[in-house]
Amino acid sequence: MRVLFDTNVVLDVLLERQPHAGPAARLMSLVDEGHLEGYLCATTVTTVHYLAAKALGTKRAASLVATLLDVFHIAPVDREVIVGALDLGFADFEDAVIHQAAALAGATAIVTRNGRDFRGATIAVFDPTEMLAAVHASEALDLHGDVAETYPIQLAPSPPMSEMRGFLAGVESDLPHEEDRM
Repeated sequence: MRVLFDTNVVLDVLLERQPHAGPAARLMSLVDEGHLEGYLCATTVTTVHYLAAKALGTKRAASLVATLLDVFHIAPVDREVIVGALDLGFADFEDAVIHQAAALAGATAIVTRNGRDFRGATIAVFDPTEMLAAVHASEALDLHGDVAETYPIQLAPSPPMSEMRGFLAGVESDLPHEEDRM
């Protein structure tokens, strides 16, 4: 399944914003382990670099971006994305750009904590917990990454960030634990 991660989900992990970091980190680990094909919008990468550079300096920001690039594909933002985003009529233009970039990259879903901002989306929109349930359901039903429906599945609690496997274990978040702003 090709999934685009909204900026807020990536920042939840990098800033260790609780209680959101656990489910977001589990999803990112699924990308790292090859269970999901993960995408980031190009604007997400620039936002992560900007925030990290302010907090940690440009060298550490570049390292964080390089780590993301090792794991995620990038959905480009070009004229076609911008024009399509303008035509969507979303209240938040940034979310419209993310949606259009996802659509043109062939994403089947967007994972975000701001689902209400994606009303009118032509792509399935999940919050991180719903996305985890959908992935587990598709694996249980042997759908090979296709999510026919979201099934209510009881998930185990998220392990502590220090126990996460994959690239997340190596990403020591030096970013300040800020309030949830995105």
